Amino acid sequence: VPWGQNTASFVAEEERRARANDREYNEKFQYASNCIKTSKYNILTFLPVNLFEQFQEVANTYFLFLLILQLIPQVSSLSWFTTIVPLVLVLAITAVKDATDDYFRHKSDDQVNNRQSQVLIDGSLQQEQWMNVRVGDIIKLENNQFVAADLLLLSSSEPHGLCYIETAELDGETNMKVRQAIPVTSELGDISRLAKFDGEVVCEPPNNKLDKFSGTLHWKGSKFPLSNQNTLLRGCVLRNTEWCFGLVVFAGPDTKLMQNSGRTKFKRTSIDRLMNTLVLWIFGFLVCMGVILAIGNAIWEHEVGTRFQVYLPWDEAVDSAFFSGFLSFWSYIIILNTVVPISLYVSVEVIRLGHSYFINWDRKMFCAKRQTPAEARTTTLNEELGQVEYVFSDKTGTLTQNIMVFNKCSISGRSYGDVFDVLGHRAELGERLQPVDFSFNPLADKKFLFWDPTLLEAVKMGDPHTHEFFRLLSLCHTVMSEEKNEGELYYKAQSPDEGALVTAARNFGFVFRSRTPKTITVHEMGTAVTYQLLAILDFNNIRKRMSVIVRNPEGRIRLYCKGADTILLDRLRPSANELLNTTADHLNEYAGEGLRTLVLAYKDLDEEYYEEWAQRRLQASLAPDSREDRLASVYEEVENDMVVRPRGLGRGRGRGPGLGRVCDLRPPPPAHPPPAAHIGVGISGQEGIQAVLASDYSFSQFKFLQRLLLVHGRWSYLRMCKFLCYFFYKNFAFTMVHFWFGFFCGFSAQTVYDQYFITLYNIVYTSLPVLAMGVFDQDVPEQRSMEHPKLYEPGQLNLLFNKREFFVCIAQGIYTSVLMFFIPYGVFAEAAQDNGAQLADYQSFAVTVATSLVIVVSVQIGLDTGYWTAINHFFIWGSLAAYFAILFAMHSDGLFSMFPNQFRFVGNAQSTLAQPAVWLTIALTTVVCILPVLAFRFLKLSLKPDLSDTVRYSQLVRKKRAQHRCARRPGRGSSRRSGYAFAHQEGFGELIMSGKNMRLSSLALAGFAPRSGSGWIESLRRKRSDSPGSPGGGREGRGAVLPRHCPSGFS
Repeated sequence: VPWGQNTASFVAEEERRARANDREYNEKFQYASNCIKTSKYNILTFLPVNLFEQFQEVANTYFLFLLILQLIPQVSSLSWFTTIVPLVLVLAITAVKDATDDYFRHKSDDQVNNRQSQVLIDGSLQQEQWMNVRVGDIIKLENNQFVAADLLLLSSSEPHGLCYIETAELDGETNMKVRQAIPVTSELGDISRLAKFDGEVVCEPPNNKLDKFSGTLHWKGSKFPLSNQNTLLRGCVLRNTEWCFGLVVFAGPDTKLMQNSGRTKFKRTSIDRLMNTLVLWIFGFLVCMGVILAIGNAIWEHEVGTRFQVYLPWDEAVDSAFFSGFLSFWSYIIILNTVVPISLYVSVEVIRLGHSYFINWDRKMFCAKRQTPAEARTTTLNEELGQVEYVFSDKTGTLTQNIMVFNKCSISGRSYGDVFDVLGHRAELGERLQPVDFSFNPLADKKFLFWDPTLLEAVKMGDPHTHEFFRLLSLCHTVMSEEKNEGELYYKAQSPDEGALVTAARNFGFVFRSRTPKTITVHEMGTAVTYQLLAILDFNNIRKRMSVIVRNPEGRIRLYCKGADTILLDRLRPSANELLNTTADHLNEYAGEGLRTLVLAYKDLDEEYYEEWAQRRLQASLAPDSREDRLASVYEEVENDMVVRPRGLGRGRGRGPGLGRVCDLRPPPPAHPPPAAHIGVGISGQEGIQAVLASDYSFSQFKFLQRLLLVHGRWSYLRMCKFLCYFFYKNFAFTMVHFWFGFFCGFSAQTVYDQYFITLYNIVYTSLPVLAMGVFDQDVPEQRSMEHPKLYEPGQLNLLFNKREFFVCIAQGIYTSVLMFFIPYGVFAEAAQDNGAQLADYQSFAVTVATSLVIVVSVQIGLDTGYWTAINHFFIWGSLAAYFAILFAMHSDGLFSMFPNQFRFVGNAQSTLAQPAVWLTIALTTVVCILPVLAFRFLKLSLKPDLSDTVRYSQLVRKKRAQHRCARRPGRGSSRRSGYAFAHQEGFGELIMSGKNMRLSSLALAGFAPRSGSGWIESLRRKRSDSPGSPGGGREGRGAVLPRHCPSGFS
């Protein structure tokens, strides 16, 4: 249930009843108020609720459990702040982010709830805040105002109760839509009549279907069907309409806008899922280490401990070796917990946030024409972009600019649109061909171009099939026309394809001029003809067609239909197979050229049949349940059994239809991205931003998909993999030293390092360098990523971070920890200071091991970094400097004088690091830890380099050659006089070389079909250069689905 939802009504409501001007009647149903609440917290609930939500995370709960253990003196050998400092830091960062987000939600809620609206109360209009509007109230809206709630349109300033709305906040579409009041209420325009209106609406309960509404108005003993065309939804804006009145049906959380604002499904990447599994394995490994050390403690206590208490007495005597081992187990769980530090999860989110900003800031994915940048609408899926195996597009329109052009048509078996030369060869469209001259038509759109003059000749000669073809285009649509000046027509179409088809009919002499709810006026070859509009059988994604039924001035009733060929051809009577076969050949030809096709058909209806059918349609529209199914059945009946005749027109029901195909470059409106898609990519095209609103990533041209995947996706995957490998390595190298030390300290759960070093290791000394690598690292430049799509394959095959790579990192970390402990241990066993004193004290050993560790992991990240920036240098050298600064500060006189109980070892760091033996030990440890890594990488580069290595090497060779040529360039000798005066424009040679000033013989739009595995990469490699007309994401392989706009996504 959405926040603020009336739970009782949400569960129990089966139908909605709302009576106009009767708050007392409506209140007994306890409908939700119009106040919305999207915020989650208030001042009192923020801290407890937010902490409760954060501790739903297993990691946070785990570290809270460790903190509780550290408060038990018999268990913990570490101070409580070693766990609470990083835990509080993580909780605080998340809490600040959540509080900031909720603050803006509060501001948004207050802004919306306090908007003003005119409400009819006690016979007069009064200003009311939106939050005080109730179901059953009558509201007056004025031009450019937002709709306060879901309303039933009662009347408007426009004739026939029409009004225009913009639904961008609902579905992203910026084109205007038409809504109409039912005739019985359209005359209720004055306040006195509206105040007496007592109609009752009975309709479906609240739901999230934006394009569906089913209800009935009960008034004066009659019932009137209501549909989506009679409603105004919250979030819409009234446009080009002076005023309108509406009855509130749904308010607040019951409105369709709020019903669609539920929480989206949280998507996890494959690395997230793998990391969760690996973390569980690490927990298991941690428990195993704890058990081994606990058994060792029990044995040691039994064999030695009872005689050793004189030297190390218990605060309270522990007589049982088993109990001692039990306590030791929990102590070691606390000490060794850093194998999975809490900073891991925060660091991952910071890296992903940085990758998202890189996508948003990429100027090469910015569309200057629309001023639209690429946008990462999620921060959790960036590395998944580098592992896509399949790309699915909802339609070919996604791969194009979605600019609709009437291109070709087939009418009564003849194809129009191609131009042929004198030899009968198809001519190429270009400079030498002149477009058709439409000057005979004063209402023609001058921007419309068509190249085949034979179609216009057929229209002028009065060919009946051609006339019926364009008559259908001018009548069967939902376009609105506006005539600002005499002869200046502007069409407002809900989709670009309808606009293109109506514009084509307009230029060929069939000009759609105006419409009312009951009529359509078309100028046919200069003569105004008004048709009576009897019914509109609207389009939807299931029917895939739309129809209109009109009566012409002679009284003949005709149904015009247009739709998908897969749907309409099955509804034609096969009385003209030859014509159908010819038309099917044309269809295949058009499809082969990459055009989108549409089938047009019509048939005559006799008066008696239409009256019977209209009555059945009325009954279906008044049905209280299954209204849509009943209407679909009625529509199916009348749109069936259409007949194709090759010549002439007949009369009577079911006879005399004509057939045609019209092509445009775009399919019907798309749907939102499939919820099963791993990544949804929306393309903001010609139809608004539906896909953008439902997608994870968005941009304005399809061609940017290549850069999103091959550059940003691949880099994000590479960086995250390198980050995780290094992170696990450095923490195992850090933690496992405690494990080895346990065998030399009687398994007493003592730590090698100072407790402040344990606290700061992951949040100060090693956090920033690995973050810099995770955010900025590159293996090859972006140009090489685009030139070598094969570089993308490691992500598809999970080669850079998998279980094998994880165990390699762990093994390297354990190897480093062994050397980190035993080399200093071996040195300190026999070493002495310069003054002859024993060097092997615990504090000096701890400083030596800690310093060796920081230097080794810093050298390792330097080797892992493939792309150095000033930030990388600053973080690595700065972290080393911070370590030594803090180390000397903690062993200084100043801190000891202020906190004598906390900083007891005055001068230890200075004394230890002043010994040459210590630095020789650190150097030896560093070399022995790093040398195998260097040897392995050298052998790999020499014997088995991968493509990334090869590309980097070629880049280095190319760079050295360029430097060598520059170095050998001869110096300039003495100057000479010149009479150069050649008139030449800069850049013209580049223009010629680019070929942009030359007429192309053809433009071939390459297909982009999904292929299994990495086959599509080969296709991209073969077509690296962008094609001129191709702007621009499922799986049981990783995938991305991509809708158009385009409205919805790597859908």
